[in-house]
Amino acid sequence: MIAVDTNVLLRHLLGDDPSQAARVHQLFAGTTKILLTDIVLVETIWTLKGKRYKALKEDIVAVISTLLEEPNIVFESQQAVWSALNDFMIASPVKTAGGVRHIDFPDALIVHKARIVMQHFGVANEGVFTFDQAAQQLDSTRVP
Repeated sequence: MIAVDTNVLLRHLLGDDPSQAARVHQLFAGTTKILLTDIVLVETIWTLKGKRYKALKEDIVAVISTLLEEPNIVFESQQAVWSALNDFMIASPVKTAGGVRHIDFPDALIVHKARIVMQHFGVANEGVFTFDQAAQQLDSTRVP
């Protein structure tokens, strides 16, 4: 197994540097398992949503779904990624003082990863504390 950083994953997804993308595509097309850590996944989503790429919700759903389907990609917790993606897709927008907000995939991943880690440690999940009103829609979130 190998791991890749955010820049490598972005070259794979975007192909925006032909030389680097060709090498990365060979890597992903091989049989070696590739670990995508949570931080790499989150940084990738933030980059895609940023000023340069301006990815929309449906773009993010498509990217994560594609990654989940790639046979040699391994996530820290595939269950957390699937659950976060599901919540990200179905969550309703929330009216806030700053306007209408939608839950971000990284926020949903935080909540689901915390639940799984707490289960692993055998401790009760007393909540993920957040001020993010959109994230507060998710079960087990709490306001500090």
